[in-house]
Amino acid sequence: MDAELAQRLTNLEEKVDKIYISVEKTRKYFFWTMVITIVLFVLPAVGLAFAVPMFMTNYIGPLQNLQNITGN
Repeated sequence: MDAELAQRLTNLEEKVDKIYISVEKTRKYFFWTMVITIVLFVLPAVGLAFAVPMFMTNYIGPLQNLQNITGN
């Protein structure tokens, strides 16, 4: 009985080790997915939040000057 119990414990340890390896791979996958999402989506969105107002100022400024010159 002890030999059978020892064999079952060995099998369980092997399975737990395989599960641990799988969980670590999944954790790394989720981590890199999050990093790539931040780099490809969040950073450009933050950049656009600053860039769009500057571009709008550059495009609207001359139109306002033109409107002031024509007197409308």
